[in-house]
Amino acid sequence: MDPLILWIIAFTVLGGALSVLAAGGFLLLSAAARARLLPPLVSFAIGALLGAAFLALLPHALEAPGVRGGHGITFTVLLGLLGFFLLEKLVLWRHCHADGCEAHGIDFESVHNRAAGNLILIGDGIHNMVDGVLIAAAFLTDIHLGIVTSLAVIAHEVPQEVGDFAILLHSGFGRAQALFYNVLSSLTTVIGGVAAYFSLSLAFSVVPYVLAVAAASFIYIAVADLIPGLHRRPALGATMQQMALISLGVGVIFVTHSTMH
Repeated sequence: MDPLILWIIAFTVLGGALSVLAAGGFLLLSAAARARLLPPLVSFAIGALLGAAFLALLPHALEAPGVRGGHGITFTVLLGLLGFFLLEKLVLWRHCHADGCEAHGIDFESVHNRAAGNLILIGDGIHNMVDGVLIAAAFLTDIHLGIVTSLAVIAHEVPQEVGDFAILLHSGFGRAQALFYNVLSSLTTVIGGVAAYFSLSLAFSVVPYVLAVAAASFIYIAVADLIPGLHRRPALGATMQQMALISLGVGVIFVTHSTMH
């Protein structure tokens, strides 16, 4: 068996199921504790996503054999950003990271029907499957890039899954049910990763463009979904903390990627 497929399976499991379990443990904390801890996690995730996009994914995509001029890569990033905007409009690609979701018109206190929870699970399953494809493309390019991409996915998935859990609980799911279905949904990451390994291995010239889509995904999540939430805390102290944690996220990606090379 190709060792690369084992790397992909290991890190798609890590990026999917383990982030759900971490988020489940996070929800065992009091609401006050979550309110204190969640904003720093989101700030760190922004830095990790932007660092992975600009310091790892895009450079690898632009420097890949067969890529000339880079216009095709940058155009793919643009198309990716517009595509994720449309997906989010269709509520298939949603990212909520707090006890409420103004961006998607969701007030957790008013959500009490099972259909809302089912929609979250479907959307999360699609999102996780795409994450698996992006992780596989990164590993097919370079193992170190795969690890960095997986770290960025995990950094984002933990606060996202906290939001998913909150919606499921308010939709009538019990804690054990919410955990079970979220783990099940997260395993689509593995399906996406394995499917991408076999398909992209046969069409390796496509991989740089998949990396460009991965960069677009990370940029869109950071800028459109996460950063607006930080503006709810405009105080200077909060802003300095946010910048420090964003810088830490970028720094972790930079150091990880640099030391591995």
